[in-house]
Amino acid sequence: MNRILAGGLALSLLAGVAPAQSPTQSTMASANTAVAPASSTFFPMAVWYGGGKVRAPMLGPVEADSPQKWGKDLDQIKAVGFNTVKTWIDWSTAEPQPNVFDFKNLNLVMQLAHQRGLRVIVQIYMDSAPDWVGAHFPDARFVDRSGAVIDSQSAPGYCVDDHAVKAKMVAFYQALSKDANRYPALYGWDVWSEPHVINWAEISYLKDPEFCYCKYSQERFREWLRAKYKTLNALNAAWYRQFTSWDQVSPPRFSTILSYADYLDWRVFIDDKLAEDLHTRVVAIRSADPNHPITSHADDPGIFLSPTDGYGNPDDWKMSKAADFFGTSIYPNMSHMWPDWMLASGLDFIRSAGKSYGKGFWIGELQAGQGVSGMRIAQPVTAQNETFWLWQVISHGAREVAVYAWYPMSSGYESGGYGLVNLDGSITDRAKAAGAVARVVEQNAAGINRAQPAAAHVAILYDRLSYMVGGTEPSNAVLSNAERDSLYGVYRAFWQKQIPVDFLNAPTLTSADLRPYKIVFLPYPVMLSKQVADAVKDYVAQGGTAVAEARLAWNDARGYASPVIPGFGLDQVFGGREASIHPEVEPRMILQPSANLAGLKSGDSIDGAAFAENLQPYSGAATIARFSNGQPAIVENSFGRGKAILIGSFVGLAYQEKQYPPTGEFLRSLASAAGVTPDVRVSGSGTSQLEVRCLTSANEQFVFIFNHAASPADATIRLRLPWRVQQARDLVSGNTLASPALQTAASGEDTILQKNLVANGIWIVRLNRQ
Repeated sequence: MNRILAGGLALSLLAGVAPAQSPTQSTMASANTAVAPASSTFFPMAVWYGGGKVRAPMLGPVEADSPQKWGKDLDQIKAVGFNTVKTWIDWSTAEPQPNVFDFKNLNLVMQLAHQRGLRVIVQIYMDSAPDWVGAHFPDARFVDRSGAVIDSQSAPGYCVDDHAVKAKMVAFYQALSKDANRYPALYGWDVWSEPHVINWAEISYLKDPEFCYCKYSQERFREWLRAKYKTLNALNAAWYRQFTSWDQVSPPRFSTILSYADYLDWRVFIDDKLAEDLHTRVVAIRSADPNHPITSHADDPGIFLSPTDGYGNPDDWKMSKAADFFGTSIYPNMSHMWPDWMLASGLDFIRSAGKSYGKGFWIGELQAGQGVSGMRIAQPVTAQNETFWLWQVISHGAREVAVYAWYPMSSGYESGGYGLVNLDGSITDRAKAAGAVARVVEQNAAGINRAQPAAAHVAILYDRLSYMVGGTEPSNAVLSNAERDSLYGVYRAFWQKQIPVDFLNAPTLTSADLRPYKIVFLPYPVMLSKQVADAVKDYVAQGGTAVAEARLAWNDARGYASPVIPGFGLDQVFGGREASIHPEVEPRMILQPSANLAGLKSGDSIDGAAFAENLQPYSGAATIARFSNGQPAIVENSFGRGKAILIGSFVGLAYQEKQYPPTGEFLRSLASAAGVTPDVRVSGSGTSQLEVRCLTSANEQFVFIFNHAASPADATIRLRLPWRVQQARDLVSGNTLASPALQTAASGEDTILQKNLVANGIWIVRLNRQ
């Protein structure tokens, strides 16, 4: 029988507040419908706070003076400007004995928050598992591919592929959901912080660790293989093996020269496993809570990470599908400051994952204070940093923000880091700045919730397969991060000119997914599935423009080489094939008169990287650039109603590394030729580092203008709107704009905003339709 020790101690400490009573299921549903966060007038601006100064995921004791102390903290949080707190609970503390649940910390936070009109998001930590789990289920310890067995030291906990451990986890989620759902302050759930196969532990004594190889994970992998291949003969054919029993099948532990189809299956299995494990947690919470949003968040946007990491990095698309929302942590100054384009690319990446399923995204953690890891201490976080980061995530379409954390970390190797206030409770300038942003967002919540990021007509294909060419064999130094940096390079070319971009996910891609875009880029497309190839072929045939880099579909999804490159018949679409390929660090491609690209002229050169792929154009295709040796380098071909451009090198990678201006202009000129025209144009002195983002709805538009330069910018921003502006006001000051700051125009003509932005200044304007 389950025992819940939740309410008694914590709630009796609250003078004059009766313990919450468990409602009937019908009452619970009715009450939660009334307070459910579907309201378009509420935007959760949260800060992490767990009661006292103990760092997450730890919990401190609930003592006689806790209501007074915690209440004072919550009063400050409210006074600063936040409307929500993100609190947490960890399995180790909350289930000290099997089936004995202790939720008093959470209960007290819920009660205190409700008294102050604050909402609560609950973060659940399962990686800090109770010691009794290991005592009862010793075989559930994580196992590295070397065979090393990992004893948990508070973390990383135990493998949920053991059905008994999974059942205990589900029971905990169900009990927690039932208990927390009694409280009207509850806003939503974050059921998994920074998902990995193994978390909150760095097993530094192992070389290149990879998890998990326990007997339960191996059996789950076999079940996954049975579902994919159906028969052992089919698996043997795919892996080039001679298994006579499914029991002989195990995950690969090293590479061989023969085939790495087993490794590709293992990596996809890990992606699927993480998404399924997230879904299990969502379903468990839903057992008692039919209304509140259920989320999870990655440690970084997937564009920053490699899917080959042995700890298991999740697929943002699969995770977005598994929960109501998926999001990310954002720590732009954990060790060194991210460039502005990097933050933007990460936010657009996680946004794109949610957009694929008609969902927004949440910011599970946003850095609040100085990065600390032992004696590795980053530069301090300023009020301006915090303001900039908050407006950046809002301008990208985030539907919740949780600043991490109210207090600095009080223990561990991050001690003293990441706090919004000082450990003595004194308020900092960055806390005031964050609260000021939170107030503005709350005042404009209805409009922000209605608005969506401006539609993109440019898409970039993200394909996890391209990270895995050669299996676990290392790439040459030039290509060590080739897929990531190729994505970065193409993205930056458009970010620099205020042109919105979406990322598309290869495994689920169809021609219908491509149809909304005027041009689609396939950077570093060295491994491709037939499904993606067919989608691209149909997209071009129906009138789209596709741009692919070298070695297009060289390998298929099993790691087998195509007899013709591009593979899967894409040579017919792109009007040429690979004739030969040569390693070359910085190949130059010289534009020919046939290129006819705006902003460029014959003789201009375009940077490539890593290889020069000499192309053999087919009849009817045009060679629009040649390598310095005269060999065809870029081929353009008409196919059906559309157009395809094949580039014999990696221009995205080259642009990311060198920022050679003609290379960026080349990428944008291809988009221009496909009919992409910017809705935002920037001019004026000092505006080269200006970024403009827009959130739009039927009757209003929010314009976010960021001056990334350390000097003023005298900016003129021309906006192409589908309607005439009736009113414009500065979102922060609330002042109405008039000429010369605003020049309105008839529908179809430019609306003009003008302002001299201070160094690192931010200007946000709300435009309303006439």
